Amino acid sequence: MNVLITGTSGMIGNLVLMHCIQDDKISEIRSLVRKPTGLHHQKLKEIVIQNFEDYSQQAQLFKDINVAFFCLGVYTGQVKDELFKKITVNYAVAFAKTLANQSPQARICLLSGAGADRTEKSKTPFARYKGMAENQIATLPLEFYSFRPGYIYPVTPRNEPNYGYRLFRFLYPLMKIFGNKYSIPSTDLANALYNVGINGAEKQILENQDIFKYKNIVN
Repeated sequence: MNVLITGTSGMIGNLVLMHCIQDDKISEIRSLVRKPTGLHHQKLKEIVIQNFEDYSQQAQLFKDINVAFFCLGVYTGQVKDELFKKITVNYAVAFAKTLANQSPQARICLLSGAGADRTEKSKTPFARYKGMAENQIATLPLEFYSFRPGYIYPVTPRNEPNYGYRLFRFLYPLMKIFGNKYSIPSTDLANALYNVGINGAEKQILENQDIFKYKNIVN
């Protein structure tokens, strides 16, 4: 199988990439990056992308792809609204459209988020933009799965991007008491993304509690 992935410098994208590298079913991995990561493997090909909205000069990278993972994103508040929308909607849709043109038989997994609003009327930019991206990708001739995790608990400790995430990390033991609806460990989310990418799922939209059903790696 040939895999296309972007967002491997992020927590979840990197974990998904590791699964791809370790799985003998994967023969080639094409990773679209902003800058080289320094990771080297015989089946990994990193391609530096200057413009994530226009793949007209890199369309060949999307040919003969079986599975694609879009894990590229930015945290709320890190950038201005215009750029936040561009990364959340435009980048995801451009990636999916090029994939549909070059490998319409492919399966694509989008790392979306809890509360994604497909009515596109939410007052919260995150929810509205995630809904926009889902809506546009869902119209394409691809086998599409959208993952909507709640709070993602970093199994490997990291410097949290903002106060909200530091607070959620502190409250995580309490959040677990409420079951699988509001939070998920990073490793479980990455496992599920990979499993669904390889094997598919029963429905297109996977809310936080649905994601847990696919957390066990299937060889």
